[in-house]
Amino acid sequence: MSENIQQKIESLREELHQHNYNYYVLDNNTISDFEFDAKLKELQELETAHPEFFDANSPTLRVGGGITKNFPTVQHQYRMYSLDNSYDFDDLEDWEKRIIKTIDEPVEFVAELKYDGASISILYENGKLSQAVTRGDGFQGDEITNNVRTISDIPLTLKGDFPNRFFIRGEIYLTRKNFDKINKTREEEGLDLFMNPRNTASGSLKMQDSGEVRKRGLSAVLYQYISDEFPADTHWEILANAKNWGFRVSEDQAKLCKTLDEVKKFITFWDTERHKLPFEIDGIVLKINSLKQQRQLGYTAKSPRWAMAYKFKAEKVETELQSVSYQVGRTGAITPVANLKPILLAGTTVKRASLHNEDIIKKLDLHEHDFVYVEKGGEIIPKIVGVNTEKRTLLQTPIQYIKNCPECGTELVKIEDQAIHFCPNELHCPPQVVGRMIHYVSRKALNIENLGGETIEQLYREKLIENPADFYTLKKEQLLPLERMAEKSAQNILDGIEKSKEIAFEKVLFGIGIKHVGETVAKKLVKNFNTIDDLKNATLEELCQVEDIGMKIAVSIVDFFQNSENILMIERLKSYGVQLEKGENTNVVLSNVLEGKTFLFTGKLSLFTRESAEEMVEKHNGKNISAVSKNLNYLVVGEKAGSKLKKAQDIGTITILDEQEFLDLIG
Repeated sequence: MSENIQQKIESLREELHQHNYNYYVLDNNTISDFEFDAKLKELQELETAHPEFFDANSPTLRVGGGITKNFPTVQHQYRMYSLDNSYDFDDLEDWEKRIIKTIDEPVEFVAELKYDGASISILYENGKLSQAVTRGDGFQGDEITNNVRTISDIPLTLKGDFPNRFFIRGEIYLTRKNFDKINKTREEEGLDLFMNPRNTASGSLKMQDSGEVRKRGLSAVLYQYISDEFPADTHWEILANAKNWGFRVSEDQAKLCKTLDEVKKFITFWDTERHKLPFEIDGIVLKINSLKQQRQLGYTAKSPRWAMAYKFKAEKVETELQSVSYQVGRTGAITPVANLKPILLAGTTVKRASLHNEDIIKKLDLHEHDFVYVEKGGEIIPKIVGVNTEKRTLLQTPIQYIKNCPECGTELVKIEDQAIHFCPNELHCPPQVVGRMIHYVSRKALNIENLGGETIEQLYREKLIENPADFYTLKKEQLLPLERMAEKSAQNILDGIEKSKEIAFEKVLFGIGIKHVGETVAKKLVKNFNTIDDLKNATLEELCQVEDIGMKIAVSIVDFFQNSENILMIERLKSYGVQLEKGENTNVVLSNVLEGKTFLFTGKLSLFTRESAEEMVEKHNGKNISAVSKNLNYLVVGEKAGSKLKKAQDIGTITILDEQEFLDLIG
């Protein structure tokens, strides 16, 4: 019986690996997403029921989720050299002359795109991904295997006739689309934007939570086979072999060149066309095709003699600074922006460039109407890199950073040890007011559907709302004149607002936007204070006695309730029927069946939400904890349970339950 199950598991793994190869390497979708997910679910269920057949390279573990606090340093078996750079064709001709002096026979070149990302070295043993290590200093790097396993472009198991043990090297990178997606999310959350895809990709590889790495949407291209034995005579052949083994390689956008003139044509083509690529490149890598010739040429102290990187010049243009404006973020942070005379740069028209903060303005010594040099950082974000002082006149005055908020006129504050200025007028500064109301209606707070950011901005501009309490006074006749507002949409908004009166106290507390009070803190406050009035009257000392509440959070809560406008808003919310006290069933212990037991939920749950599951634990006097450790009694696994399951299995003392077994446990 167990043999049949093992065969079924291995068969499903092989099939899913093949579909991944078809999609990511061959660009051929051979199965629908629905069918793929169904097979993945079936495999997950079998693996959960039969942990004895665990495989670190199973397709079910692509999702990540494991926490790695320390990345061990690993010695490279084969040093990772850097490449010599060239910046013009004269450099390339000199390189060719040096090669010809050593190699007395015809030479071929392989020209490949130089992906702008983070270098990686991956070890495969017996056809399975065994270890992944960053470049580091070339002699040693950080072991990041769990994070690399989440990247779909990198095969977990190989196909065909592959060597038993070898290293393959390549580049981990972010596509322009995924980089923009990450920054859009960060902007919505009020976080600083990432500057370029390369640094973001590199930083993503060192994130502690592999599940979060997965969400970043990293890509990979593999381009260098390393071993004592080579399965071919040329680099070009090895690229073809690697593709057959399951790797996504640079072959499709590479060229085998017979002469240096062909190399030059390839470089010239991509110097223009690179802006049309869905990812960033910063040059072309040239390699001698013959592996025998590579060995003849050997290495210098820091680089191979048989390879050269041609670096594209960063495109830099000069244009006039027309003005500096200032944006107010939802958190009150002020960002200066340079408004430029429109100019074409790297395929797009540039009109604006972020100046980030006052320190940058001072460093550039920026004057009004300066002629400035603009580059695209990482080929994406316009950046002022210098000033043409020769064009500056005596009439031009230095840019003076503003003293008051451009939106509300309030005097700005600058927090010590931080470069950014803030507007402290959080209750009346328009962008902050709107941001607060968007937070109130968000899914994790009051979850008022059909009230998006644009609609809230319209309502605010029309002076129909100024704080969350105003939502409950809205009428249909006020909504209908709004842009793109139909009667059904208006009614849906009103229904959503009415429904929000049923939302639990802890979510309302999170939604009203007390600084530093997130979801978890709100839950813990509600456990200790039955009503909003109890919380309002709590002292600093009483607040600090609550689990995980420190002085910073306590002070923020006290300050919130000392503001008369906040008190008025709370009283209004009460009068409209919003839940500002514990419900009858909140925190009522139904039984002691789980007393003294700790629980953690992982994977995608289908019988209940994670939130309701944790609530069930608490109602039966159990305790929820956040990580797998020896202190954990039960791990409840849903679909796609990743490394938490593996860690629990490794510890050996943790009872693993499926969802139904958990329900059976509490009766």
